Amino acid sequence: MPITKKQKLIYAFITVIITVPAFVIYCLSIENGGILNISLKEVLIYIPVELVLAYLAAVFVGSPLSLKIVFSKIPKNSNHLLIQTAIVLVTVCIMCPLMSFLATILYQGIFPGLVYNSSTFNLGNFFIYFIPIFLQTVVINFPFALISQLFFIQPFVRKVFNFIYS
Repeated sequence: MPITKKQKLIYAFITVIITVPAFVIYCLSIENGGILNISLKEVLIYIPVELVLAYLAAVFVGSPLSLKIVFSKIPKNSNHLLIQTAIVLVTVCIMCPLMSFLATILYQGIFPGLVYNSSTFNLGNFFIYFIPIFLQTVVINFPFALISQLFFIQPFVRKVFNFIYS
């Protein structure tokens, strides 16, 4: 596990490099009605944008907040597997809504529903269109985020990280 600030930045980078393409393809396949309906152009547009946003979110929000929450509930001398699992679970609970918020903006337009009714922009329309789409995006993304991070991505990232720093 990362100890120094540099190691934490590298760990976050490895995680984001693996996670973002998987989520871009997942979200676009849901949005477009299947993985075969995704264009390479869409993937190439969204991946760089989400890489930057996800890295910044992980470094400045997700990782520090998840560590603070986990170590406020679990002693640092607890079972290493318990701590790693708790960190992954809490990080998913933080990052999934945050990235779903950004994905709602990216995939649905800046303000879904308001783009088509721009002459009638008001706060009520924002809540009518944006909030339900955002909540739906969280509900759709959360199971994939939890399962992929817990069972596939994080174990792989730890192996790569340990290979680099062993």
